[in-house]
Amino acid sequence: MSSKLLPQLLRRFPSCIFRRRPRCVERNCGAFAFFRLLLLAPPDPRGSLGFPYRIDPSQRSFSTGPGRLQGPTDVDYGSLLQEGEFHRLADNTIQNLQERLEEYGDGVEIDGFDIDYGNDVLTLKLGDLGTYVINKQTPNRQIWLSSPVSGPSRFDWDRESKRWVYRRTGANLLELLESEILSLCRQPIQLS
Repeated sequence: MSSKLLPQLLRRFPSCIFRRRPRCVERNCGAFAFFRLLLLAPPDPRGSLGFPYRIDPSQRSFSTGPGRLQGPTDVDYGSLLQEGEFHRLADNTIQNLQERLEEYGDGVEIDGFDIDYGNDVLTLKLGDLGTYVINKQTPNRQIWLSSPVSGPSRFDWDRESKRWVYRRTGANLLELLESEILSLCRQPIQLS
């Protein structure tokens, strides 16, 4: 807004409209109605500051401009696993995890250690140390991990490395579990 228009607007608006929290927020307030007309009215062909003042909609901008904000990246659907292939890989991974964690549980003494698998969800309870939940997310073709150490993670199958990888950090599912379980239980585990 030009410096010439601001003093004219200040004279036309009551001072309350320029406060952070105007006192006159009721819809029947004249300042509110004028302010609404100012923003929503079609452009004034004279270009003057007559009443009601009109702003050219092409002059209004509510964005930060091109190239400043980026939206979500496009999904390459060609790189997604076919549903059958996803189920085979995810089921195989979760079943192998279950077997290795059961073997690990036989050799470690932790109160409350328990492994449960049902409805495609693997739950590892480590007593007071926390609970891990690992499950498949078929629509996303991901394995989701809820960890008491690192929080939630979503792992995608990486065809090149043939591993479940968390794209945000590059972490490998099995290596992450190995390091976290070692730090919690103080006994190494071999999952990969």
